[in-house]
Amino acid sequence: MPFCLNLRTSIVIATLFASSLLPAVAQQPSANLPAKQQQPKLQPREEKPPALVDPAGPTVSLQTSEALFDVAVALNACGYDNGLAESDPVRARIRDQVNQAMQQSEASRDARDKLCVYISQHRLGDASRDLAQYVSLALYLTPPPELALSVDQDDMPPDSTQVIDMLPLLHAFVDATQLHLIWIANHTAYEDEVAKLHDPLTRMIVTTNVYLKMPASTYSGSRFLVVLEPLLSPAETNARVYGPDYVVVASPVNGAIHMQEARHTYLHYEIEPLLYSRASAMDRLLPILKAVRDAPLDFQYRSDVVSLVIECLIRAIEARTMDTDVAEYKIPDDVRRNDLERETQKHNASLQQIAAVRQKAVNQSMVAGFVLTQYFYDQLIAFERTPDSLKEAIGPMVYGMDIDQQTHRARDIHFAEEGDSDVIRHATRTPHGLDLAEIKLHQGDAAGAEKLAQQALAEHTPDPGRADYILALTSVMQGRMDDAEKSFNETLRLSKDPRILAWSHIYLGRIHDIREERDEALVEYKTALTVRDGQPDTKAAAEKGIKQPFEPPHSARQDQDDNSDDDNTSSAKPQTQQQTTPQTQKQANTPHP
Repeated sequence: MPFCLNLRTSIVIATLFASSLLPAVAQQPSANLPAKQQQPKLQPREEKPPALVDPAGPTVSLQTSEALFDVAVALNACGYDNGLAESDPVRARIRDQVNQAMQQSEASRDARDKLCVYISQHRLGDASRDLAQYVSLALYLTPPPELALSVDQDDMPPDSTQVIDMLPLLHAFVDATQLHLIWIANHTAYEDEVAKLHDPLTRMIVTTNVYLKMPASTYSGSRFLVVLEPLLSPAETNARVYGPDYVVVASPVNGAIHMQEARHTYLHYEIEPLLYSRASAMDRLLPILKAVRDAPLDFQYRSDVVSLVIECLIRAIEARTMDTDVAEYKIPDDVRRNDLERETQKHNASLQQIAAVRQKAVNQSMVAGFVLTQYFYDQLIAFERTPDSLKEAIGPMVYGMDIDQQTHRARDIHFAEEGDSDVIRHATRTPHGLDLAEIKLHQGDAAGAEKLAQQALAEHTPDPGRADYILALTSVMQGRMDDAEKSFNETLRLSKDPRILAWSHIYLGRIHDIREERDEALVEYKTALTVRDGQPDTKAAAEKGIKQPFEPPHSARQDQDDNSDDDNTSSAKPQTQQQTTPQTQKQANTPHP
């Protein structure tokens, strides 16, 4: 016989689920609001990647781009001379070839002049930002001859939308100058640069993963790309995060780039998923943000504790693994007993010099506002002595942090007047689709979230499990437990996300407990543990469900009794989880108990 819930019981369950078990939404605070008053902004999970990203290709790649070449030629033809003297000789050779082509074609010169007027009118005061907007555009262009946007304009990085109108002018210039022929003539030189950089880049990746004790390419759907373009300044490395895709655009000189900046981006690629998966448990770190209000940090780090933690950890890793230019003195194997003390002193002195160089780098990060660098530096010393990978160690590092101690340490720092910006930028976009559905869910708009989730399913979203999960939560919020159960079961059938799967089993277990179906509830809780999403909140919730049946909290019951005679009683709106994470990082929903 079908099980039915009366209205009052539905309200109790809906209140409980809505207020305590909604997915944790990643947010980016607005510059005009205090941290506790921000409206949530979900990190995009359905973004289309840059044109260079091949979903079926390798997760780590080194490549070139003819579309980027065309944009770089246009910039060079219009006065972009940054780093010319330090560039690889191929840059000067290509510029000469382009000039010769324009001398032979009036149409090419006319097209160049119109393009240069546009570029001049859209020039930004900051040279790096000026270049970055064109790099962002180029990465989302299909190869010539189309040179068309590979995604809808709404999905483009915001800085690129400022110069999208140059595309017709770029087309005319590329066609009139016959740039494709120049590209073909120099493609071998480009491939030579790729070949020269292949081994150094591989060594960087291998040594980094050896230190982290993690295999490369751990995260499904995430890509790390290094794109070479010798026509840009060697001093200007563009590193961006486009959703799950980490892209470094660099100008090689004889097969060499600024590898430290590439490695910094690679560390973001490896570490961000580890910490964003724990974003829901990092609210306890928020007091740190008050201590860095006067630090010379970018707004992102002063407003988003997860971003601050990530950057501090990466800087600590870089300090622990940096080349100090100090050689460790090795005690000779055949040292005589009488000389052992002297040789040991030399060895210890070299270690102290190395430690001093590393500590100086940590101190520089601390006064720049990255106030947890020292904490993570100390934690990494212990980490290096264990067999645990960073993936296994990161939880205890974060959860074991003494927040009061670190806050006091930060308050005692005399910050520098000027800081240093991160080489990497996160491209933010306007949330839509399932991203917007989750935002509405956290704002209490169950009907709006439900409509968007149903629309996503009707349009054959590539993540139907996530859409059904959102539908299940909206049903819970509206007291429709039978619908919620169906949607959770559909989520289990379609989703591959361990976080969503684990919490769907926990939800189902709690529904069975409310129905007094204890045997069925235990099966769901135990199954949630077998999913192994690796998060302590999931494990704790499942183990608690096994230990004792789920019951609505006393406050919810009291609210039910108080409103029992009110015909207009409705389910409570969810409490928005206050978290702050950049929009461009790919993560699954993270329900919080």
